[in-house]
Amino acid sequence: MTARRLAPIAALFLAASLAACNPSAAKTESDSKPSAPAAAASASGAPADGASAAPGAPAGGNGLSLAEAIAKIPAADESRTGYKRDSFRHWIDEDKDGCSTRNEVLLAEATKKPEQGPKCALTGGEWLSYYDEATVTEARKLDIDHMVPLAEAWDSGASEWDSDRRMRYANDLSAERSLVAVTAHENRSKADKDPSEWMPPANSAKCTYLADWTATKLRWKLTADDKERTALEKLAAGCSTTVVKYETAA
Repeated sequence: MTARRLAPIAALFLAASLAACNPSAAKTESDSKPSAPAAAASASGAPADGASAAPGAPAGGNGLSLAEAIAKIPAADESRTGYKRDSFRHWIDEDKDGCSTRNEVLLAEATKKPEQGPKCALTGGEWLSYYDEATVTEARKLDIDHMVPLAEAWDSGASEWDSDRRMRYANDLSAERSLVAVTAHENRSKADKDPSEWMPPANSAKCTYLADWTATKLRWKLTADDKERTALEKLAAGCSTTVVKYETAA
């Protein structure tokens, strides 16, 4: 059984403890991603070759403000040369329990648990898509979003990884915020865009999404170009009480 399936793991594997986007009010539990404490995993450590820490980045550690966490993302230009989606093997059954990564996320994030049939077929259940605050009652209407899309990850350093690390990235169940169940419409609207090009439509999602994105970049030592960083810094201005914790991916 994967670590993500176990509720206590959220406390062990980091998480972005999120507060409200409204600087004048603390974030309440109801503002968090449904079915789990607000969480986001990330990687610390030396930047990838060819990348440098952003000017003013703090020395390191967890419990950073969103602005401090953004500053820790290594800076580098992006390149999509050679990208193929199938360079990232995804929706594997890592623990051999019959449920793919997709279904593991659906089971973990359900606000009302679905019935699990043969070969992990899911029926019934209920989910809250935090990008658009939509309640969904059919698993087939949900996509599993890679918080930092596969193409963006490639652009930001994954092109230098071996196939095993790319597979682990694409199926990262150890961090609550690497993968998220959202409506198919919003996932496909986002596509491979970074926050300079796309943000969730729900105002309540803004600070959560920025923390999730930043923590995922840090968790996997992915970089940000100038356009992305500028957008992150501007958007984060309304999330002064948001805190990001992260842990390095193995």
